[in-house]
Amino acid sequence: MNKPKIVRPEECQPAPARWFDRKKYVTMNFMVQKPKDVQVDIQPNKLILCCKNDTDDVFYNELYFYDEVQIYDSRERVYDRTINVLLRKTKPDYAWPRLQKDPAKPSWINVDFDNWRDWEHEEDEGKEEYDRYVDMIQDMAASNKGAAPDMGDLSDFVTSVVSCCPAELKHEINGKKEKLKGFNVKLQDTILFPEGGGQPDDHGLIGDVQVLRVTRQGPDAIHFVCSSLEVGQEVLLKVDWERRFDHMQQHSGQHLITALADTMFGFKTTSWELGRQRSTIELDTPCVKPAQLSALEQAINEKIRAHVPVTVQLLSIDDPAVEKVRSRGLPEDHAGPIRIIDIEGIDANMCCGTHVSNLSHLQVIKLLGTEKGKKNKTNLIFLAGNRILKYAEKSFSTERSLVSLLKTGPDEHVEAVDKLQKSVKLLQKTNLSLLRDMAVLIAQSFKNDPHRGNFFSLHKKEGDNEFMNIIANEINTEETLVFLTVGEEKGPGLFLLAGPSGPVTEMGPRVLELLQGKGAGKNGRFQGKANNMARRGEVEALLQQHCKHHTSEEE
Repeated sequence: MNKPKIVRPEECQPAPARWFDRKKYVTMNFMVQKPKDVQVDIQPNKLILCCKNDTDDVFYNELYFYDEVQIYDSRERVYDRTINVLLRKTKPDYAWPRLQKDPAKPSWINVDFDNWRDWEHEEDEGKEEYDRYVDMIQDMAASNKGAAPDMGDLSDFVTSVVSCCPAELKHEINGKKEKLKGFNVKLQDTILFPEGGGQPDDHGLIGDVQVLRVTRQGPDAIHFVCSSLEVGQEVLLKVDWERRFDHMQQHSGQHLITALADTMFGFKTTSWELGRQRSTIELDTPCVKPAQLSALEQAINEKIRAHVPVTVQLLSIDDPAVEKVRSRGLPEDHAGPIRIIDIEGIDANMCCGTHVSNLSHLQVIKLLGTEKGKKNKTNLIFLAGNRILKYAEKSFSTERSLVSLLKTGPDEHVEAVDKLQKSVKLLQKTNLSLLRDMAVLIAQSFKNDPHRGNFFSLHKKEGDNEFMNIIANEINTEETLVFLTVGEEKGPGLFLLAGPSGPVTEMGPRVLELLQGKGAGKNGRFQGKANNMARRGEVEALLQQHCKHHTSEEE
C-alpha cells in the first residue's frame, strides 16, 4: 500500500526509544505519552515516525536500520504510553549488534536490557522467542492494520476495494475452455501474486468470494471474481496457501537448479515453465549426459540439506549491484525498485515471484529426466517438495495395482508387460489374418447366393478399412451397391459405400450426414469416419430404396 510521504516538521524532537533483538525480529518501543496523529513508514532499510503527545509536542524519528527488514511482515501498534514497532528480519537467525546502520549511537536510542537475550545460546531453540512473537503479532492484529501475518508468509490481509468493473474470463473447466462473466477488482493492496516471471497466479478469497485469476496491469494486480464488490468496502483477503507454497517450492527450486547447472556445466537457462504436475527448464545445450544429471541432482539436494538462506533485496535501478545479478531483462512497464532473490553464496537473480526463505523448505528435488527441446536445446524436467510426495504416493498406488493385475513383484513388472505386449501383437496379427479370410468368405457367400440382389450391407464390430475393402474388392461393385460399417453399433466407427459411380456419388453425402461423419469419394467408392452409428438402419433403408427405384427404372 502506498503511504503518504512523511514530511519532517519544522519544530520537532526525537521520541526516546528502547529496542531489543530476537532471532526473527527486532522490537522498538517509542516512549510517547498518549500519542496522537501517529504516522509510521516502515521501509526495507529505514523507519520514519512522526506524532504528537498529550501536550501537542511534536516528535520525529528517522532511522536507517543495521540490516534490511520485511515490510509486509512488520507492524506498529499504538498504546497509551508507547508506540511499539515490530520489524521482521530479512535474514533470520542473524544477530543485530546495534539497531542503526551508523556505528555512532543516537542519544535517543537505548537497549531494553529487560528483554534482551543471548539467543544464540538458548537451549530451547527459540521457543520463548516464537511464543512472544506470536502473542505480540496477534495483539497488533486487533488494530485496523489487518490480520496477523503467518509465521512463514502473509496468509490473510485486510484491504479495501478500489474499483470493480464487469469483465469476462476464458476459464478451463473439465478440460473445456469456457467464457465466464464476472468482475475485475482492483484492491488498495494485495497479497495475491499476479501471474508473471514464469509463475502462475495465486488463488484465494476476497471475503467469501473466490478469486479465479490474478493478472498484472502495469503496477496494479487485477483480481477476477464472479460476484461484484462495493467500491470502498473493507475486505479480508485470504491466499490459497497450499497453491502458494507449491509455487514457492517449484520457483525457488528452479532458481537453484538453474544456478548449479550454470556453475557446474555452463548450461544456461533460456526459459522455464511451472506446470500443474511437473516443471520444465529449457537449457541452452543439445544434450545433458546421465552422469551430469546425476551429479547435478546430488549437488542440488546437498544445498537443500545445508539449510541455505534465501533473502529478498530491493535495489534502485541505478544501483551498481544490479549489474552483478543474473537477469533476462526487465519488463517494459517496470517501475520502482529492482527485486533480487539471493540464495546465499549460490545465486542472485532479478525475480518478481514468490520464494521460500530457506532452501530446506524445498525438502527435496528430483530431476525426472530430459527431453529434446527446440533449436539444439534440452528440456530438464523436475519436481520439488510436496510434489515429490504426491508423485511417490501415486507411483506406489500404481505399483500395487500392477502387482494385483500382473501377479508379479515390482521388479518383474517390465518383463511381464513386455511378454504381454508380444502376446497381444501376435493375437492382433492372427486376428487380422482371420478377418481377411472372413472377408473373402463373406463376399463369396454373397456371390454364390442365387437370390442375391443388387445391394449388400454388413456391420461388424471388429474390423478395419482393409476388412471392408477386401469385401468390396471380392464383390462386383459395378453392378452391386455395397454398404459396410465397422465399430460400435451406436458409437463411432468407419464406413464404406462402394458401387456404380452414379449412385455412390449421389448417396455418399447423404450417408455422411446421417452418420455425422467425415469422408470423401472417387472412382465408385465413398468412405470415411462415422461419429454416430445410431442411424445406420436409416442409411441401409435409404440405400435399399434407392436400389429398388433404380432397378424399376431399368425394367
